[in-house]
Amino acid sequence: MSGLLAVQQIIGMLVQVLVMLIIIQFVIGLLFAFNVVNTSNQFLMQVYQSINTLLDPILRPIRKIMPNTGAIDFSPLVLILGLNILLIIVDAAIYG
Repeated sequence: MSGLLAVQQIIGMLVQVLVMLIIIQFVIGLLFAFNVVNTSNQFLMQVYQSINTLLDPILRPIRKIMPNTGAIDFSPLVLILGLNILLIIVDAAIYG
């Protein structure tokens, strides 16, 4: 049983990291979009590109399935919901 709890904690930690990366990507994107921070800021641009490089393989399949909504990208929200559903399923499987 303790092995399953360890797996649950590892999955929970990975989900938290992914959600934080999605939120950071969203906030930096807003800062760039509303010209609060200039895109010539090399540090933020590299952070943003690094996070995009990490998240793009996960978000790309979701973007292909979702309908085009114009300027608003709902794929990060769908990913966060999917990750939370995964946590619920893992919890139900362990404590079930």
